[in-house]
Amino acid sequence: MPSLRRLAASTFIAAAVAASPSVAQDAGRGEQVFKRACAVCHMVGPAAKNRVGPVLNGIVGRKAGTVAGFPYSPASRRSDVVWDDQTLAAYLRDPRAFMPGTRMIYAGLRNDRDLADLVAYLRRFDAAGGTR
Repeated sequence: MPSLRRLAASTFIAAAVAASPSVAQDAGRGEQVFKRACAVCHMVGPAAKNRVGPVLNGIVGRKAGTVAGFPYSPASRRSDVVWDDQTLAAYLRDPRAFMPGTRMIYAGLRNDRDLADLVAYLRRFDAAGGTR
């Protein structure tokens, strides 16, 4: 579980990114960020399958560590995190600070615009991989 201090700082940063009028959310641009930063390990869409990372269809609103058939870390399975714009942005900025013990090997996405656009792109996919 993240320390309270780290969680508070990450949540504050993520909320500022999500609420900032200077960081517009562009799902089309987010698709390019996904291809560059996420697609090596993750899939979205109707034909998505678990790979090195779990399927990300329907991630917004889903509890962390719950995609069937994916071998999550104990930290992910035990967390009380439900993914929303703020928790996703905080996690994607620095996965290991947000959720110590995660198996996700990713240094983090530091660019506020990239974070906002990526979250907007992921929000488009429902649990079956259809787009909203």
